[in-house]
Amino acid sequence: MKNNKWQELEHRLFMKTFKRTPITLVKGKGSWVWDDEGNKYLDFVAGWAVDCLGHCPPVVVKAIEEQARTLIQTSNQFYTIPQLQISQILIDHSCCDRIFIANSGAEANEGAIKLARRYGKLKLDGAYEIITANNSFHGRTLAMVAATGQHKFQNPYTPLPEGFVNVEYNNISAIKEAINKNTCGIFLEVIQGEGGVNIPDDNYLKEVQELCKEKGPLLMLDEVQTGIGRTGTLFAYEQYGIEPDIITLAKGLGSGVPIGAFLSKEEVAVFTPGDHGSTFAGNPLVCAAAYSTLQYMLEKDILGNVTRTGKYFINKLKGLRKQFDIITDIRGRGLLIALQFRDDIAEEVVTSCVGKGLLLNRVKPNTIRFMPPLIITEKEIDIAVDVLTSVLNQKYG
Repeated sequence: MKNNKWQELEHRLFMKTFKRTPITLVKGKGSWVWDDEGNKYLDFVAGWAVDCLGHCPPVVVKAIEEQARTLIQTSNQFYTIPQLQISQILIDHSCCDRIFIANSGAEANEGAIKLARRYGKLKLDGAYEIITANNSFHGRTLAMVAATGQHKFQNPYTPLPEGFVNVEYNNISAIKEAINKNTCGIFLEVIQGEGGVNIPDDNYLKEVQELCKEKGPLLMLDEVQTGIGRTGTLFAYEQYGIEPDIITLAKGLGSGVPIGAFLSKEEVAVFTPGDHGSTFAGNPLVCAAAYSTLQYMLEKDILGNVTRTGKYFINKLKGLRKQFDIITDIRGRGLLIALQFRDDIAEEVVTSCVGKGLLLNRVKPNTIRFMPPLIITEKEIDIAVDVLTSVLNQKYG
């Protein structure tokens, strides 16, 4: 069955929730993927910042193979070793003390919200409201749509669950105006990835932390996209000199297998048996994949590679900006980078790049987002920039 037939099958079977790039991928290795017609592509999407060690990393493949032959699923009625191994490594390398393992970023965020509300009920006289930011993205469940500060995601599903207040991002005054006796948490992305790779002022998160300490709400950080090395440190919050009360993780945590987690400080971990749970969460298979991912990342200095190649990539893109006045901004941290255009041409540029063997992500009508594997090389970055240069020369040179 060739490319067009696979796509015709998808058109007949799937609900119309995805706008897919018209290629059918069948194989991946490192930073490269191949379609069913044998075409090769350099992948700067990486499963939406998921494939942190590239496609089919041998260390993770081995861990999955060995675990699949040993024990796949037991439920959380029992102890399992891979779950405890990945929990230990995350706690040891974060500011947190307790963990719950989930199946996805949306589930991790849901759990974090439940924990904050439980804390508010027990410790803050019943406070239940969560302040989030405009232009944020926290997931697709109904509660996380309410938390997500973007009307395009919210309007189709009104009335939304109550208890979420959306305010302007990177504006401490907006949070000060919104906070009240009902506020149990302030939930922010360290960098807004889906919002267009929006980076806060250096002092913004510190000011939010100080406000939380003064008023009592929990500082909650959504690191689903920025965590697990994406910005050059294991967690992006480390770059801002703060310690959140709760953090959420997913995407790169399992190198492609579906796993998420939320972590908290000891005094915030107020759940008791029965307050939260999941059948599949933390099963031995996904935890073995995540543990091998984290071990490899820390042992092989993947974080150092992110810092080095991220700076190299941004400098190359800044050079491109000097060449094309249609480019208005380059912003990012580590290997989470955005290129913004003057006009709404991002989709056209992405489509043209696919035709030249480069996969990119249009995050806004005028903005491209780069999320390559964290193992990317300078040579591969050069290839990507050459393709982008060729496309821009052809259309806007």
